[in-house]
Amino acid sequence: MRKNNSFAVLGDICYAVAADDLKTVPHAYAVCENGLCAGVFKALPDRFSDIEVIDMSGRLITPGFADLHLHAPQYSYRGTGMDLELLEWLDSITFPEEARYADPEYAQKAYGLFVDDLRRSPTTRASVFATVHTDATLVLMNMLKSSGMGAYVGKVNMDRNSPDVYRETTEESVKETCRWLKACETAGFLADDSIVRPIITPRFVPSCTDELMRELGKIVEKDKLPVQSHLSENISEVEWVKQLEPEAKGYADAYDRYGLFGTESQTVMAHCIYLRDDEIDLMSQRGVFAAHSPQSNMNLRSGIAPMRKLLEKGVKCGLASDLAGGSSINMFKAVTDAIQVSKLYWRLTDETKAPLSFTESFYLATKGGGSFFGNVGSFEEGYEFDLLAIDDGMAKTSLEFEIEQRLERTMYLGHAGFIKAKFVAGRRIL
Repeated sequence: MRKNNSFAVLGDICYAVAADDLKTVPHAYAVCENGLCAGVFKALPDRFSDIEVIDMSGRLITPGFADLHLHAPQYSYRGTGMDLELLEWLDSITFPEEARYADPEYAQKAYGLFVDDLRRSPTTRASVFATVHTDATLVLMNMLKSSGMGAYVGKVNMDRNSPDVYRETTEESVKETCRWLKACETAGFLADDSIVRPIITPRFVPSCTDELMRELGKIVEKDKLPVQSHLSENISEVEWVKQLEPEAKGYADAYDRYGLFGTESQTVMAHCIYLRDDEIDLMSQRGVFAAHSPQSNMNLRSGIAPMRKLLEKGVKCGLASDLAGGSSINMFKAVTDAIQVSKLYWRLTDETKAPLSFTESFYLATKGGGSFFGNVGSFEEGYEFDLLAIDDGMAKTSLEFEIEQRLERTMYLGHAGFIKAKFVAGRRIL
């Protein structure tokens, strides 16, 4: 348990305890005790009568947001190449830029800009892709640790279908992954109380040979590490996987047969747009998370993820920026984008699948995605104390709104400048 002084934050509190249950408590106290939430109270109980109170009266108090999928080295070119489709975008922009992280000085500069922006964003927990470079990945992890952000960070693995300057051999990829994990152990990133931790990261099936996937599966089994990758993002990509992996039963099976698809390994798969019903069922059975990246899916012409179907089938889901397929790391926007694309899915694809409600989308961005990191994303007792204090009064209006209306309005109108305080696991980082 992390040791922190107990304190309370006073303000207008709102948090989701379920996809259909948004709690709002005006002028109340969210209490932190040793890094965990002790509850929400209209008046402080006697046992907390002498703790520090941080007065955020009139401001919205929400849990921190979880970004289940983003690429840190892509921060540098966010907002460019948005007229390209996925595979062309990877070849022409992504791989050349990520190759630059072989230079430690460049990695230090670029990751510094990324981490500073992420610290100021609504995100308190993130699942992050780095590059194939071990040393640069460790630079990123140390920066995130210093910032106070909570994150899983992965050294990317690729041994095929990428440029010569940005491709490892299978042997190199496995060796460097083991070196990275050894360095993580030395640096304390494998300790139970570490807020930044490693995650095994095969980029996606087209960039990883069967041999590499097999070796990564062995590492996951041995060290009980989580896994992140991409799944069924783009039609051309899905067809490519069929050609590359003719013996696999499908895209999901190309991970599953190597032990990289849940059950023993906590797993998150980004996008999940073109899944068959049996693949959705497998995700549900194995506890695999779907990271819904609506902005990226629009920008790269990928499609619309069937979120209602995934939720109905019991798949664990959260939201993601997918920087830089998504051009913004503002998770407020992910909430509203998810609602909007679900309306298009309902109207254009399947009118039996109701659009996401505001409460559902807010839940996915907080407790839904937060559960990938443990008890994260709520103010229920025992949850890690991740908190945002938001000045929604910066969006001027002549009207008076209830807390839920203010929260919805903030998601549609808000930006990082609205955030006046930010806590991760009980530590104030903004």
